[in-house]
Amino acid sequence: MGEPLLTVKNLKKYFQKPKGVLHAVDDVSFTIEAGKTLGIVGESGCGKTTIGRTLLRLIEPTSGQIIFDGQDVMKLNKKEMRHMRRHMQFIFQDPFSSLNPRQTIAQTIEEPIVLAGLIPDRDKRFMRVLELMETVGLAERLVNTYPHELDGGRRQRIGIARALAVNPKFIVCDEPVSALDVSIQAQILNLLKKIQRDTGITYIFITHDLSVVNHFSNDIMVMYLGRMIEKAPSEMLFAKPLHPYTRALLSAIPVPRIHNRPERILLRGEISSPIDPEPICRFAARCNEAMEICHCKEPELQEVEPGHFVACHLIDRA
Repeated sequence: MGEPLLTVKNLKKYFQKPKGVLHAVDDVSFTIEAGKTLGIVGESGCGKTTIGRTLLRLIEPTSGQIIFDGQDVMKLNKKEMRHMRRHMQFIFQDPFSSLNPRQTIAQTIEEPIVLAGLIPDRDKRFMRVLELMETVGLAERLVNTYPHELDGGRRQRIGIARALAVNPKFIVCDEPVSALDVSIQAQILNLLKKIQRDTGITYIFITHDLSVVNHFSNDIMVMYLGRMIEKAPSEMLFAKPLHPYTRALLSAIPVPRIHNRPERILLRGEISSPIDPEPICRFAARCNEAMEICHCKEPELQEVEPGHFVACHLIDRA
């Protein structure tokens, strides 16, 4: 085991709504080793993106502790946090809305370098922009084009180049391929893996697609309504999923064969409200294996095997 680059303890993010308090992220803890990738999966609204944004304090956490490279991110003031973001970057889901339509590719990639004061000389800065474009597979002839002139794959490559411009140690990738065609998705994923091999960068990879995260992540964390319900090394999670929700997600992955397909697990019932949730299992209303205790008590996260954590009453029964 290497040293953790990022340690998150009891992270919470609540939003005050007219009907009550929405528990977007509720008491989530995890660590990521330097140079590794943590995949975060779950349905829309489970808190995946909120976790990513709170880590960089793009939205302020309600409570918890975020230790990055030995520093408590929660204790930094605005100026210190701005400096910290040189080491922590974000790739947004929609490559078009995350880019300034009035800036060329060169200006977009150059901007974080200027703001961080990394390369004062203008000519050297431009050479760095060309170097980053080459790294992410953008042709030099596109240097003065605008986002609307490019396809989704090239726009996402701009977002990746912009994130890499300040030489970060850590990047949150928020569904970076979900808006792209399948062939382009593979190119972007291979690019991110190559960058990790070359630089040793650390990723959080947020997605709803388990088939993607399996090939990209060292560890996978499954979220449901703001709670972490299972976390394990990628191979272990796919070989031996323990939570009923994880098993249902895995059964939904398309399998390219006609015979011997795994049986699809259908989830029925209403999704529980994340507003002022009761202290019970949040998945119980949709779970085919729910017991009486599931409707009375919230399961605690347990380490059932080295590195394999799960929050489910079925583990106590086994």
